[in-house]
Amino acid sequence: MFEIRVICTPTEAPDITKALSGAFTTGPVRQHPTRDGDRVRLYVTAEQQPGHWPAPETAYAKAPSIISEIGWTARGSRDCLHGFQVREFWLRKAALLDRIALDDERHGATGDAAPLAVEAARRLIELDDSAGLGPSGYADGPYTPDHPESVRDPRGYVRQEYAIWVGKQ
Repeated sequence: MFEIRVICTPTEAPDITKALSGAFTTGPVRQHPTRDGDRVRLYVTAEQQPGHWPAPETAYAKAPSIISEIGWTARGSRDCLHGFQVREFWLRKAALLDRIALDDERHGATGDAAPLAVEAARRLIELDDSAGLGPSGYADGPYTPDHPESVRDPRGYVRQEYAIWVGKQ
Protein backbone atom coordinates (compact mmCIF):
# COMPACT_ATOMS: atom_id res chain seq x y z
CA MET A 1 0.00 0.00 0.00
CA PHE A 2 1.26 3.49 -0.78
CA GLU A 3 0.16 7.10 -0.81
CA ILE A 4 -0.14 9.16 -3.99
CA ARG A 5 -0.13 12.96 -4.01
CA VAL A 6 -1.08 14.91 -7.12
CA ILE A 7 -1.18 18.66 -7.57
CA CYS A 8 -3.49 19.75 -10.35
CA THR A 9 -6.16 22.25 -11.33
CA PRO A 10 -9.64 21.70 -9.89
CA THR A 11 -10.99 20.88 -13.36
CA GLU A 12 -8.38 18.11 -13.83
CA ALA A 13 -9.13 16.45 -10.48
CA PRO A 14 -12.07 14.24 -11.60
CA ASP A 15 -10.14 12.83 -14.59
CA ILE A 16 -7.04 12.19 -12.48
CA THR A 17 -9.12 10.50 -9.79
CA LYS A 18 -10.76 8.29 -12.41
CA ALA A 19 -7.39 7.37 -13.95
CA LEU A 20 -5.91 6.48 -10.56
CA SER A 21 -8.88 4.29 -9.63
CA GLY A 22 -8.54 2.53 -12.99
CA ALA A 23 -4.84 1.82 -12.47
CA PHE A 24 -4.91 0.98 -8.74
CA THR A 25 -7.19 -0.18 -5.98
CA THR A 26 -7.77 3.13 -4.21
CA GLY A 27 -9.26 4.44 -1.04
CA PRO A 28 -11.21 7.70 -0.78
CA VAL A 29 -9.55 10.73 -2.36
CA ARG A 30 -8.79 13.60 -0.01
CA GLN A 31 -8.68 17.02 -1.68
CA HIS A 32 -7.10 20.18 -0.22
CA PRO A 33 -6.37 23.56 -1.82
CA THR A 34 -2.75 24.55 -2.45
CA ARG A 35 -1.34 27.61 -0.67
CA ASP A 36 -1.84 29.79 -3.72
CA GLY A 37 -5.47 28.64 -4.00
CA ASP A 38 -5.21 28.10 -7.76
CA ARG A 39 -4.72 24.36 -7.62
CA VAL A 40 -5.69 21.40 -5.45
CA ARG A 41 -3.72 18.64 -3.79
CA LEU A 42 -5.18 15.15 -4.13
CA TYR A 43 -4.15 12.48 -1.65
CA VAL A 44 -5.12 8.88 -2.20
CA THR A 45 -4.09 5.61 -0.61
CA ALA A 46 -3.53 2.99 -3.29
CA GLU A 47 -2.26 -0.50 -3.87
CA GLN A 48 -1.41 -2.54 -6.94
CA GLN A 49 -4.30 -4.38 -8.49
CA PRO A 50 -3.60 -8.08 -8.77
CA GLY A 51 -3.11 -9.39 -12.29
CA HIS A 52 -6.10 -11.11 -13.78
CA TRP A 53 -4.34 -13.83 -15.73
CA PRO A 54 -6.07 -17.09 -16.50
CA ALA A 55 -5.23 -19.77 -13.98
CA PRO A 56 -2.74 -22.29 -15.38
CA GLU A 57 -5.38 -25.03 -15.10
CA THR A 58 -7.70 -22.97 -17.29
CA ALA A 59 -5.11 -21.76 -19.79
CA TYR A 60 -3.64 -25.22 -20.33
CA ALA A 61 -6.83 -27.30 -19.99
CA LYS A 62 -6.86 -28.20 -23.70
CA ALA A 63 -3.08 -28.35 -24.11
CA PRO A 64 -1.47 -31.49 -25.50
CA SER A 65 0.74 -33.48 -23.15
CA ILE A 66 4.11 -32.01 -22.23
CA ILE A 67 5.85 -34.83 -24.12
CA SER A 68 3.81 -34.07 -27.23
CA GLU A 69 4.63 -30.35 -26.97
CA ILE A 70 8.35 -31.11 -26.59
CA GLY A 71 8.14 -32.97 -29.89
CA TRP A 72 6.19 -30.15 -31.52
CA THR A 73 8.66 -27.48 -30.41
CA ALA A 74 11.61 -29.59 -31.62
CA ARG A 75 9.97 -29.86 -35.05
CA GLY A 76 8.72 -26.27 -34.87
CA SER A 77 12.18 -24.85 -34.26
CA ARG A 78 13.16 -25.94 -37.77
CA ASP A 79 10.12 -24.21 -39.29
CA CYS A 80 10.70 -21.16 -37.11
CA LEU A 81 14.24 -20.83 -38.47
CA HIS A 82 12.75 -20.66 -41.95
CA GLY A 83 10.22 -17.97 -40.97
CA PHE A 84 7.12 -20.15 -40.68
CA GLN A 85 4.86 -20.10 -37.64
CA VAL A 86 7.26 -17.91 -35.65
CA ARG A 87 4.62 -16.60 -33.23
CA GLU A 88 3.02 -20.01 -32.74
CA PHE A 89 6.45 -21.49 -32.06
CA TRP A 90 7.30 -18.94 -29.35
CA LEU A 91 3.81 -19.12 -27.85
CA ARG A 92 3.89 -22.90 -27.59
CA LYS A 93 7.51 -22.99 -26.41
CA ALA A 94 6.81 -20.38 -23.71
CA ALA A 95 3.67 -22.27 -22.64
CA LEU A 96 5.59 -25.55 -22.53
CA LEU A 97 8.33 -24.05 -20.36
CA ASP A 98 5.70 -22.41 -18.14
CA ARG A 99 3.98 -25.77 -17.64
CA ILE A 100 7.29 -27.46 -16.77
CA ALA A 101 8.14 -24.63 -14.36
CA LEU A 102 4.70 -24.90 -12.72
CA ASP A 103 5.23 -28.63 -12.27
CA ASP A 104 8.67 -27.99 -10.74
CA GLU A 105 7.18 -25.38 -8.39
CA ARG A 106 4.44 -27.81 -7.29
CA HIS A 107 7.05 -30.42 -6.43
CA GLY A 108 9.50 -28.01 -4.80
CA ALA A 109 12.12 -28.66 -7.46
CA THR A 110 14.69 -26.01 -8.19
CA GLY A 111 15.85 -25.97 -11.75
CA ASP A 112 16.18 -23.65 -14.67
CA ALA A 113 12.63 -24.10 -16.02
CA ALA A 114 11.23 -20.94 -14.37
CA PRO A 115 13.92 -18.53 -15.66
CA LEU A 116 13.74 -20.18 -19.10
CA ALA A 117 9.94 -19.79 -19.07
CA VAL A 118 10.30 -16.09 -18.28
CA GLU A 119 12.85 -15.60 -21.07
CA ALA A 120 10.66 -17.41 -23.62
CA ALA A 121 7.67 -15.34 -22.47
CA ARG A 122 9.68 -12.14 -22.92
CA ARG A 123 10.60 -13.28 -26.43
CA LEU A 124 6.89 -13.75 -27.23
CA ILE A 125 6.10 -10.32 -25.79
CA GLU A 126 8.87 -8.72 -27.87
CA LEU A 127 7.62 -10.51 -30.97
CA ASP A 128 4.01 -9.41 -30.39
CA ASP A 129 5.04 -5.87 -29.54
CA SER A 130 7.33 -5.44 -32.54
CA ALA A 131 4.76 -6.95 -34.90
CA GLY A 132 2.15 -4.46 -33.73
CA LEU A 133 -0.45 -7.18 -33.95
CA GLY A 134 -4.03 -6.05 -33.61
CA PRO A 135 -6.91 -7.48 -31.61
CA SER A 136 -7.13 -10.56 -33.80
CA GLY A 137 -3.46 -11.43 -33.22
CA TYR A 138 -2.89 -10.80 -29.55
CA ALA A 139 -4.65 -9.50 -26.52
CA ASP A 140 -8.21 -10.52 -27.09
CA GLY A 141 -7.78 -10.57 -23.32
CA PRO A 142 -7.17 -7.49 -21.20
CA TYR A 143 -3.39 -7.15 -21.49
CA THR A 144 -1.35 -6.07 -24.52
CA PRO A 145 2.37 -6.87 -24.79
CA ASP A 146 3.37 -3.40 -23.59
CA HIS A 147 0.94 -3.35 -20.66
CA PRO A 148 2.72 -3.00 -17.27
CA GLU A 149 1.16 -6.26 -16.07
CA SER A 150 2.59 -8.11 -19.08
CA VAL A 151 6.03 -6.69 -18.36
CA ARG A 152 5.72 -7.51 -14.65
CA ASP A 153 4.49 -11.07 -15.20
CA PRO A 154 5.50 -12.37 -18.63
CA ARG A 155 4.36 -15.92 -17.82
CA GLY A 156 0.86 -14.56 -17.13
CA TYR A 157 0.86 -12.99 -20.58
CA VAL A 158 1.75 -16.39 -22.06
CA ARG A 159 -1.19 -18.00 -20.24
CA GLN A 160 -3.54 -15.31 -21.54
CA GLU A 161 -2.32 -15.71 -25.11
CA TYR A 162 -2.25 -19.50 -24.99
CA ALA A 163 -5.81 -19.67 -23.65
CA ILE A 164 -6.95 -17.39 -26.50
CA TRP A 165 -4.96 -19.29 -29.12
CA VAL A 166 -6.03 -22.78 -28.04
CA GLY A 167 -9.66 -21.61 -27.90
CA LYS A 168 -9.44 -20.76 -31.62
CA GLN A 169 -7.99 -24.15 -32.61
